[in-house]
Amino acid sequence: MKAMLLDRLVSLESCATPLRLADVPVPSPGPGEIRIAITACGVCHTELDEIEGRTAPPQLPVIPGHQVVGRVDGVGASVSRFRDGDRVGVGWIHSSSGEQDENLHADFRATGRDVNGGYAEFMTVGENYAYPIPASLSDTAAAPLLCAGAIGYRALRLCGLRDGQRLGLTGFGGSGHIVLQLARHLYPSSEVYVFARDAGSRAFAVDLGADWTGSTEAIAPQRLDAIIDTTPAWTPVVSALANLAPGGRLVINAIRKEDSDKAVLQGLSYHDHLWMEREIKSVANIAGADIAEFLPLAADISIRTEVSVYPLADANAALVALKRQPVRGAKVLLI
Repeated sequence: MKAMLLDRLVSLESCATPLRLADVPVPSPGPGEIRIAITACGVCHTELDEIEGRTAPPQLPVIPGHQVVGRVDGVGASVSRFRDGDRVGVGWIHSSSGEQDENLHADFRATGRDVNGGYAEFMTVGENYAYPIPASLSDTAAAPLLCAGAIGYRALRLCGLRDGQRLGLTGFGGSGHIVLQLARHLYPSSEVYVFARDAGSRAFAVDLGADWTGSTEAIAPQRLDAIIDTTPAWTPVVSALANLAPGGRLVINAIRKEDSDKAVLQGLSYHDHLWMEREIKSVANIAGADIAEFLPLAADISIRTEVSVYPLADANAALVALKRQPVRGAKVLLI
């Protein structure tokens, strides 16, 4: 089968071809596993963290990709939930303990980092970590929902927002544009404020219903009760804390942060950024329940996913664009 392989850790600032197109054996499903003939795979910022070493794969080469959509192409012994032809998706969680806190468990293994993922024509996964895709969602629309959408759903729940309270979103890429629509449905009386570095992203946010937009370091006209940060940088974290109301909560939805602007943390002021019982909470990984709950909800409320589509062989171009260019919506590989 065709697959894009990560052979070595590199900086995408200097290397435009981090992955290699290769022919590799088609995997066989083991007991309790299904094989998926992949049709689409989303491109996530976490792939940049893997390639550049911030969350490095434990061994190389590896096939990245963890927003996977396809059809069951084979089943191993004891599989009962799926049969050949079923349309399914796989997210960041490839396997874990099955317990309530499985996203934090030492057994957590990530799709496309700890095991081969979806930048390929086929992959295998345990049947308990594959999820039916609602019929109303196309393959390319569903792919970003498996990570950007589901982890955004988790972050929105963790921020503790109540209807009528003000929500802020810092960064407006694959996850942010889905969370805005979700918040509009779950908290119809809440105002949503979007902070984004480029004018195009801010205009997109207005198009999707944002009440106010501003630059990353802007001060909002009102204090916000909760803010979700989806950026790879530190500047939005400090700026978000300055925009929180007393008792407000900042939820950081990122696997890793880059070091390029880490010095901004030296300007952190206890009085201006943390006092008055402001909170910071991180989102660590994703649980299977997040995906299972979110996909039907996304279909029911007709969430609009904005996608740019690339063929599998152009995965490097998609990754470089994600690293170096302003982001509108999500990028998806068509397999």
